[in-house]
Order: sequence, then C-alpha cells, then structure tokens
Amino acid sequence: MNLRKLKEAEAAFLDRFPEGFADPGLEQMRRRHKVGRLAEFASESLTPMVFSQPRKFADVLLKIVSRSSMVSRFEKPPFRAFLAAQSSKDLRRLADSFKKRLIGRRKHEGFDEIVDQLAPYKQARWPLVSAVPFYFAPTKEAFVKPSTAKRIVAFLEVDALHYRPRPDWAFYDGYRKLILDIRDEVDPSLTSSNAAITGFLMSTM
Repeated sequence: MNLRKLKEAEAAFLDRFPEGFADPGLEQMRRRHKVGRLAEFASESLTPMVFSQPRKFADVLLKIVSRSSMVSRFEKPPFRAFLAAQSSKDLRRLADSFKKRLIGRRKHEGFDEIVDQLAPYKQARWPLVSAVPFYFAPTKEAFVKPSTAKRIVAFLEVDALHYRPRPDWAFYDGYRKLILDIRDEVDPSLTSSNAAITGFLMSTM
C-alpha cells in the first residue's frame, strides 16, 4: 500500500470536512446511507435462530438488500425474483451458507457456497455477495462495489490484489484486510464503518 497517497487523501478529506464523517457538511450523505440503522437491523435480525427458518431468513435478506443505498436499484428486482423462485430446500441451503459466512468458522466455505448458489441465476455479483456481511459487521467486513474496489486498489498500488468479475474469496479477503490496514492508519473520524473508509478515498481520488 502506498502510504504517502493514503495520507495525502486523508489530509485532503479532512481539509474539506474537519470533523470527518461527523462534519455538518456531510449531513445529507449520512441521511442517504443510514449505515448505522441498517447495521442495527442486521444485527438484531440475523440471530442464530433465524438461520433455521428459511422463509424468515429470506425475508431478512431481502430487506437488507432492498434498503441498502449502496446496492444498485437495478440489482434489487432480479435479486428479489431470485429469492422468490427458490424452493424451501434451496432457501435452507442459502441460509446454511450465510450462517457459515456470518457466524461460523468456515467463512471461506460459506462465501463460496453463496456464490455457487447465486451464479446460475446471474446474481453472483459483488454487491449482493458482500452487502449482508458488511451490514452485519460494518467495521470488520467490506462492501465491494466493483468500480470503487478497482480504483482503490489501483490508487494505493496494491499489486497483489487481482479483481475478477465473479466474486472470489482471495480478492475479497485481501481487499477486506487492505481496508482494515487503512483503518489503522487514518484518523478515527473517517472510520465509522469500512464503507466510510472507502467513501472518503473515493471522494479524494
């Protein structure tokens, strides 16, 4: 990671917004994204019990994706149709995969299973795969918007990360670790969530 570029981006952002993401100049942005509110919903709804109730889990999954301001409005209707087309057995498989991904020790396995289930329906898209984990743990997981992720990786000159259109664990885990490394380097006012970190970078690049 090019630390000099990161520090220049941090200084430029704080010059415009001295209070970071608490700055009055970002009030409209905070109202639009409401990360905290959706994160609270995800934390309260994605309990261990809900994963054993496939239909209820699917309802929670759809609400998170539908309410997210970071998931494209063009991606939401096909995802809704995908969930509606799944049998109870399919939804149980999906719930089990998300359980591994979110609260189990086999996060890599859960990630791959989710992608494999979404792929035949052309729903294996980075925002759809990463949105729920991000809102479930917004300071530990990363939301991956392809254009944003590719620009950040290029800007910070992280040659070891190789983006692919189909979501894969190697890129995701490397990108997540990059965001966590950035978190350790920048002012705390920029780190309310990992999406805030990528947001400040995008606004200064």
